[in-house]
Amino acid sequence: MYDVDEIRPGLEGVVAFETTIAEPDKEGGALRYRGVDIEELVGQHPFEKVWGLLVDESLEPGMPHAEHIELQDPSGSVMADLQAGLATLGPKWGLKQIVDIEPEQTRDDLGRLSAAALSIVAQAARGKAPVVPESDVEQGENAAAQFLIRWRGEADPRHVKAIDAYWISAAEHGMNASTFTARVVASTGADVAAALSAAVGALSGPLHGGAPSRVLAMLDEVQRVGDAERVVRATLDRGERLMGFGHRVYRAEDPRARVLRRTARELGSERFEAAEALERAALAELRARKPDRVLATNVEFWSAVLLDLAEVPAELFTSMFTCARVAGWSAHILEQKREGRLIRPTAVYAGAPARPLATLDG
Repeated sequence: MYDVDEIRPGLEGVVAFETTIAEPDKEGGALRYRGVDIEELVGQHPFEKVWGLLVDESLEPGMPHAEHIELQDPSGSVMADLQAGLATLGPKWGLKQIVDIEPEQTRDDLGRLSAAALSIVAQAARGKAPVVPESDVEQGENAAAQFLIRWRGEADPRHVKAIDAYWISAAEHGMNASTFTARVVASTGADVAAALSAAVGALSGPLHGGAPSRVLAMLDEVQRVGDAERVVRATLDRGERLMGFGHRVYRAEDPRARVLRRTARELGSERFEAAEALERAALAELRARKPDRVLATNVEFWSAVLLDLAEVPAELFTSMFTCARVAGWSAHILEQKREGRLIRPTAVYAGAPARPLATLDG
């Protein structure tokens, strides 16, 4: 029998895996991929090479160039098209189940599908506009540029740098709902397309993946009112949350926020001054009202600023997060393949005692 005190709803704090992929440093406010701080990666190496660092522990060769994917009967939802598209690529491409292939083949399948995910999102976002020829796409300098060319037909250099920085910062962050989902499916021996598709499904709910779009509403208000402190006080007085502050992991500033703030400044974001003013006002007011809690800036705040700079509409923010996270998911799926153990936690029954069927109403 289990002691009820041993049960942790949501598996909060339960250690399920040993991983060598990423290390969020809770106290120091650092995030390291395979031991390398993301501050050394953003702006120095493109996302597809960081994919390689996470999956292969090497920047080379990195994620392959995306193949052209023909979307069949788009649904109007980018996330739904991505989830369905990835699931169907398994049988279309004849991918074998993880349990039947070597790690090297698993890795190659993951690279092919990760690149395909970026292609699917770009084309789904493009809607009914004509598909861009692959010869044009190949002119893009990196995966972010190729993504933008597929989506918009062109790649503004500032937008490329903004998206690349965001993707790298959001590529991996340890165990969370979508990553856990990917590992659970991988542990069953399913093909990698099923594991990635399931991870996308875990992002369809509002409680995971963040909603940096809600930060933009606050920034709009600051720019309209012209007084960040007044906006912050009014928001808190109404009992509403300040979006973009506080994190379940970090007890200091989210290191991803630091990197994205720097990038927004370097790229000359039109919202930078308003964002800094809002950030200062929010941190001061939160310290005054909740001195016993550490509520520092998290990744959502400056993600919103950077994605806005790249002219990404708010309804595509979750899709952009998904593009980034294929790197971390791939690394965890491969790590789970090597672990070779089915994930099967235990539940403690807390229902009615044994009783005859006749005692039930109706």
